[in-house]
Amino acid sequence: MGLRINDTVPNFTAETSQGTITFHDWIGDSWAILFSHPKDFTPVCTTEFGAVAQLDAEWKKRGTKVIGISVDPVEDHKKWIGDIETYGGADVGFPIIADTELEVSKAFDMLPADYYLPDTPTPADSQTVRSVYIIGPDKKLKLSMTYPMNVGRNFAEVLRALDGLQTAARETVATPANWEVGQDVIIPTSVSDADAKAKYGEFETVFPYLRKTKLPA
Repeated sequence: MGLRINDTVPNFTAETSQGTITFHDWIGDSWAILFSHPKDFTPVCTTEFGAVAQLDAEWKKRGTKVIGISVDPVEDHKKWIGDIETYGGADVGFPIIADTELEVSKAFDMLPADYYLPDTPTPADSQTVRSVYIIGPDKKLKLSMTYPMNVGRNFAEVLRALDGLQTAARETVATPANWEVGQDVIIPTSVSDADAKAKYGEFETVFPYLRKTKLPA
């Protein structure tokens, strides 16, 4: 059975480009993003890792740690980081997990439990290792996205989704389609009009089940 929203994510110990980590300890009290890719030195993933590196200040602003993972060894990760930094024009300050035994990929259900790599694997052999997981400080999965190899991930959307998750958790609200920070949020249907007025102040009733309000700046 796959990992579902609000499941506690697997804990594991693994080698990374920055040394050995135990995942839950590494997360600590932060939010975390685990993003996977099928193989080092691949074109789409080089652009993606560059994009994540460029957003370093944004992740830190949101109290969020990021970590990459592929099925390649640490030595390959360290060599590849040079290409990523050249392309992205930013330092790779986050670790990259070396999942050479596929333990993490299988634990997160990116690969079948009985899967193994051939002696000379290609990206196609691990193409399902193309996911993004946003994890809360409680170590529970808050959001996941999976992409094919030929479509680059939009990390501006990952950042937007992270903002939505953190706002919803902090303010006990929901966010509408295409929401961005500063725009109206949705009052939960479990909150009465009277309680909504007391908690959120003025609000707009579009339908009895759809009420919008602004949050304090």
